[in-house]
Amino acid sequence: MPEQSGDAPNPSQSPETGYAPVNGLQLYYEIHGSGGTPLLLLHGGLFNIDLQFSELLPALAQTRQVIAVDFQAHGRTGDIDRPLTSANLASDVVALLQYLEISEVDVFGFSVGGAVTMELAIKHPDLVRKVIVSSVSFDPDGDRPENAEVVGEMTVDMIAGTPMEQDYLAKSPNPDKLQDLLNKLGKYDEGSRGWSDDEVRQIAAPTLITVGDCDAVKMEHAVRFLQLRGGDVNGDFVGVPDSQLAVFPGTTHFFGLSRTTLVLDVVTTFLDTPEANS
Repeated sequence: MPEQSGDAPNPSQSPETGYAPVNGLQLYYEIHGSGGTPLLLLHGGLFNIDLQFSELLPALAQTRQVIAVDFQAHGRTGDIDRPLTSANLASDVVALLQYLEISEVDVFGFSVGGAVTMELAIKHPDLVRKVIVSSVSFDPDGDRPENAEVVGEMTVDMIAGTPMEQDYLAKSPNPDKLQDLLNKLGKYDEGSRGWSDDEVRQIAAPTLITVGDCDAVKMEHAVRFLQLRGGDVNGDFVGVPDSQLAVFPGTTHFFGLSRTTLVLDVVTTFLDTPEANS
């Protein structure tokens, strides 16, 4: 268990920060705010806590404790000799929650973080209350093919001068390993077929799916995802399902969470709404 400061964190204070020794990593985490079911934030590939969630964190932490993580080889967390996979990163998250002595969380994951959220919801259902899965497919067939082609060929020169490169160089304990990270992201979950329809159907946690209308994820796949989670019904007659879909207009994958006011309204409404069967 990490050392705790004397006062509980709140949005007006600096977050509690630390490194959890998990799976051979020193996994960087932050804790903002207090109260309610803790909300775990999981960023996308090449992003980190700050790049992905800095605009959302203050409002999210006003009414709940928020835990944010820098994945292996991202942000302030160093790299180890291990591929990047949803299962590996989920294992790190589970170990972090054990380290923090937290038994249940809501999870909000974007892209790679969304895939890790899926892994947590399916393989560790006892840990999650609600999940928000943003801009990620549950099967590779749901991805637009050009996305995988570009990610698989990324080089440092291709992202030179971008916020991702600048933040990596400024924060990483391995600033000379950016190409290694790009290589690992290019092979993320290589050979995996994701999760089956039955696995998606059987997720116990109410699920909010978010996608941009010009995202790397195909729109019909997002609708299929919703249907497997019990959505796409006439709510006036059968009620609004616990699992829902939000499509952000004019939104690409890279800018998937950039419409801060819209994202906050959708996310906090979902998290704060009592479950239909509760």
